[in-house]
Amino acid sequence: MESLKASIPEGLKQMISESSVDDLSTTCSYLHRFFLRFNPFHHMITELADPKYGLCGKSKHDALESKQLGNQCFLDKDYVKALNFYTQALRKAPFEDGDMENNLVATLYVNRATVLHKMSLLVECLRDCTRALQICPSHAKAWYRRSQANASLGNYKDAICDLNVAKSMESSLGGKRKIENELKSILDQCKSASMAVKHSGNCLNTVDEMPQIKLQCVTIPDKGRGMASSCDILPGSLLHTEEPYAMVISKQCRETHCHYCLNDLPADRVPCISCSIPLYCSQQCQIKAGGQMFRIYPEIHGILKSLPIDIGEYAAEVIQFNDSEQEIENISEHKLECQGVNWSAVLPSEIVLAGRILARFLPKSASEDIKDFVDGLELSHCYKHMPSESKLDSHIHAIVLLYCLQHSSSIVFPIDGVSLSQVVIIISQIKVNCMTIVRLKSIDAHVLSDQFGEFPSNAYLTSNVEQVRVGKAIYKTGSLFNHSCQPNIHAYFLSRSLCIRTTKFIAAGCELELSYGPQVGLLVCKDRLNLLKDEYAFQCQCTGCSEANLSDIVLNAFHCVNPNCSGAVLDSRVVDCEKQKIKRFPIADEADKNSDIYEVCIRAFSQSDASIPIQPGYCLKCGSYCDLGSSHAAVDKALTCIKRLQDAILTKEISNTTITEASKFLHLLRSNLHAYNKLIAEVEDNLAQAFCLLGELELCMDHCKASIQILEKLYDPDDIVIAYELVKFSSIQLSLGDVTAVDSISRIGDIFSRYYGLHADLVFPYLRYLRGEIKKKSVECT
Repeated sequence: MESLKASIPEGLKQMISESSVDDLSTTCSYLHRFFLRFNPFHHMITELADPKYGLCGKSKHDALESKQLGNQCFLDKDYVKALNFYTQALRKAPFEDGDMENNLVATLYVNRATVLHKMSLLVECLRDCTRALQICPSHAKAWYRRSQANASLGNYKDAICDLNVAKSMESSLGGKRKIENELKSILDQCKSASMAVKHSGNCLNTVDEMPQIKLQCVTIPDKGRGMASSCDILPGSLLHTEEPYAMVISKQCRETHCHYCLNDLPADRVPCISCSIPLYCSQQCQIKAGGQMFRIYPEIHGILKSLPIDIGEYAAEVIQFNDSEQEIENISEHKLECQGVNWSAVLPSEIVLAGRILARFLPKSASEDIKDFVDGLELSHCYKHMPSESKLDSHIHAIVLLYCLQHSSSIVFPIDGVSLSQVVIIISQIKVNCMTIVRLKSIDAHVLSDQFGEFPSNAYLTSNVEQVRVGKAIYKTGSLFNHSCQPNIHAYFLSRSLCIRTTKFIAAGCELELSYGPQVGLLVCKDRLNLLKDEYAFQCQCTGCSEANLSDIVLNAFHCVNPNCSGAVLDSRVVDCEKQKIKRFPIADEADKNSDIYEVCIRAFSQSDASIPIQPGYCLKCGSYCDLGSSHAAVDKALTCIKRLQDAILTKEISNTTITEASKFLHLLRSNLHAYNKLIAEVEDNLAQAFCLLGELELCMDHCKASIQILEKLYDPDDIVIAYELVKFSSIQLSLGDVTAVDSISRIGDIFSRYYGLHADLVFPYLRYLRGEIKKKSVECT
């Protein structure tokens, strides 16, 4: 794209940078005409959209190479590598309708099933065998391997049926004898064991909870549309659930998460039938995303006709895919990208998302005007406020995207100034309405869990819960909820579904506001305002940005020179913003003056006291002057040492010298920064991690607790951020056998219930482990 951008005449760039929405048809037409006369543009479109140049297509040669490597690793008993090679072979292997008996895809599924069985991944092995049989119902080895998985799972009845089918399909006498011996063994096991419950799909289960509250769309001054409550709503109430209008996986998660539901990929991940880009957690997701399935019906091939009726019915049930479970939309997300072409892998995720939105329009393009389609989306856009560079990028991407879609679609549609201008608007709509889908993960819990996702009894955490950005989506109703840096609702995701829940009591008629990312406690007000303006093109006027709060005052504040004073000292970077908010803050009565905010800046609210100027370097409580230059120098010196500690934590090479030095500089930070400064909390957390790596859990817990005490001042004590920190703290308590872990985990459960309701354990499975440990401790005590 950079070569295209560099080729555009400066005059045309200037015109685009100064353009408004009314000018879009003209600027798009001019740029389009320029590209039509520019040969490198046509060459780029060919490379992006012509399957002949695709690097993402199927290749039997590449698949066979990976298969051979997998075979060698299997012989060497390197099952992890064998699994990866067989999966890569499946991604590359073309599905061939010809000779089913020697079908490469079926063979690869059986090979991978064998590896999965060796790795004791029995449910995954079972699924791979079934996939092989859906392609080739007469594959005796697949039936035999399936019987072994079922027997290991305790599904003896199914295992016996599998072996009976395998025996009928096996042509060699030696093979039949082997199957007969296996049958005898399983019959013996069956006599002394009960039948187990069958295992099936691996998509994330959901709890059946439906919103019961009626919401209303309202017009809000200076904000436009928003959502409000029609009645009083209690904390933890589920307000809204919604499936995405369009969604795309983040590029960094393509190898780790399902491209449809965005859940973690299992070991038996399913590739796309027609290209080598996506991976899915199941055939259900593969079909929903691409609208394609491979199925070989038994009645078509007559393969099962010779079997006894009961065995034939069993085999047919195993092989046939249940259509009733599939609700494939007319527009499948991946279908237009699924031709082995490069554009969906090369273009930014936001542009691929725009393509998926346009995929809904293309089938109607002959009868519906594109402008009516875009207006019908009812999404706000920010083109007027976009930076010059972003305007130019959106013009280039709009042209490239439409040409790629035209190559991928059999539908002929006009590419002109009008259609291109609407694509530019869609791109700008995505910029302000797109929601980032996240998954909660604790890195240490993930590392310590075994291959079945279980946690050992000695597991404990040493790092914060991480929010992994797995995808981006447009939720049409979800986009109506406005932002606040002090939100009263919380958005989270179950698979693809958006869920919105209250976190506070909300009175009837009050606006429902969620955080677009920045919130009080995370960043100071000035940084939040700048980020929201850059990302979403609006000036935030929420209560967090217009009214004084403790967090914004102390988050980056310095310590007063008077060691006995708890007042905050601000530098010039934040003082102007906070000065305006303090001026509007109500004068406290005597009952309120003990609250934290007055403790750090009580005299600053007395506007008549001219001796206490709200200026950089002056304490907001006692008025003492602080030399911020020397304070900054001391902090910088301390941070140099702290950086060495952070590097040592990353490499897990902690020495007592490093910790001693960091502890000394923590004291230096405490003497220069306000007691609630977030940097102190971060350093306390660094020291907690370091002591944990050394096995000094008592010291680890002390520093972890000190960090949480500061964060409780910066955030609401019941904020989900505090719960994430308490997960770490309670895990350390459990490792030490500290009985107060019960209280910490109970508090975690209360906060998670408020933010996630009945979905808490689904959103963060580690919570189940903590609750299980508490039950175990309770049993031990009794």
